[in-house]
Amino acid sequence: MHDSVTVHINATPDQVWDLVSDVTRIGEYSPETFEAEWLGDATGPAVGASFRGHVKRNGKGPIYWTTCTVVACDPGHEFAFAVGPEGKQLNTWRYQLEAAGDGTDVTESFQLTDNAGLRLYWKLLGWARGRTNRNGMRTTLERMKAELEVA
Repeated sequence: MHDSVTVHINATPDQVWDLVSDVTRIGEYSPETFEAEWLGDATGPAVGASFRGHVKRNGKGPIYWTTCTVVACDPGHEFAFAVGPEGKQLNTWRYQLEAAGDGTDVTESFQLTDNAGLRLYWKLLGWARGRTNRNGMRTTLERMKAELEVA
């Protein structure tokens, strides 16, 4: 109930991290999440900070807001957030950065929470959702790559 995509970007890990951790810009890259905003006192990435994302599922709908909580925040290395209300998260999205040659290998991944309902969902529809997530992760990373490599 997980998958990942890795793309090499000709930019430093710090440059990539600045982009992946700025959730307010996700709408520029993601094919499903078209906007996001920090919640409460949060103004940027920090473990425990919350934000909400505005999602257009499968690029078509339904359209809904979802609350997310930052669970990993290591500048230049990793940014991750769990999706769903506290104690009932459904999924964790993660960006891991590794310096490589002339830039950074960026891995975006998702991991569904291990519970009976999600195991059944994954067994029945996982092939389709997995493909959608894989394509979406590749699209997101390729769009980020295009922006960071312009300079």
